[in-house]
Amino acid sequence: MTKDLPVWRSMLFVPADSERKLAKAKSSPADALILDLEDSVAAENRSRARGLMREFVPHASARSWVRINPIASPDYADDLEAVAAAPPAGVVVPKPDSPQSLRTLDADLLTLERANGLPERGIFVIPVASETPAAVLNLREYRIPPPRLRALTWGAEDLSAALGATTNRNEHGEFAFTYCLVRSLCLLAAKAAGVEAVETLHADFKDFAGLARVARAANREGFTGMLAIHPDQVEVINAAFTPSLDDVEHARRVVAAFADGAGVASLDGKMLDRPHLIQAEHVLALDEAVRSRG
Repeated sequence: MTKDLPVWRSMLFVPADSERKLAKAKSSPADALILDLEDSVAAENRSRARGLMREFVPHASARSWVRINPIASPDYADDLEAVAAAPPAGVVVPKPDSPQSLRTLDADLLTLERANGLPERGIFVIPVASETPAAVLNLREYRIPPPRLRALTWGAEDLSAALGATTNRNEHGEFAFTYCLVRSLCLLAAKAAGVEAVETLHADFKDFAGLARVARAANREGFTGMLAIHPDQVEVINAAFTPSLDDVEHARRVVAAFADGAGVASLDGKMLDRPHLIQAEHVLALDEAVRSRG
């Protein structure tokens, strides 16, 4: 993470057809709001949802994202036109089979940006990059990132349906092996592409202890944020992805230990090398970005 990138600790889904939920979202502490035109909106309500989305975005344009319908769906073109008329920070793209799908999206958005007098490639993209079997097998193709890419996230629900699974959980309530594998591949693909990795949602929105555990684990592994499906999840997620005072103080001491430009250093009886410095600089950059957001 660098200081010029937005903070995405929490990305909250908001059904775009609900005036009440949109109004509540304006005061949410979520770092990003994903105005949903897809799964949470019935097909007959999507036209209304697009209109409400266009009205909402100017109130929170810097942190507004729009989940459009899949590129092959009949709603795709109307969704893009509404996005270009808003416009939000970017779009969340469900069910792309590969980065090539996002190159098609890029061309379509370029046409609309030019027609609407918008900066070219000013609307960014985050794909839900694992919702079909083909998408999982093509994750390695993100090594050559498509235009507009800002992060990758993953999902287990649509994938389990596509696989014909009865559940994506094991007998202990944790993700089964296949979905743990997909999660790791998404993290690796994001880092190979040079973008952020966003953890998937925790579906049990009343399980705050489980949410905190999952979010902390994601943070430790290299994810920089997490999807939220309910407003009450946001504070828990933000806390898990915010460096603690002890983390920040330790990071400052690590950076200070390398102040003379040495390749290795020692701190509290432990040897440090360049990866420790990179980790410390990341913690300090995230702390500064969070504090600057207020």
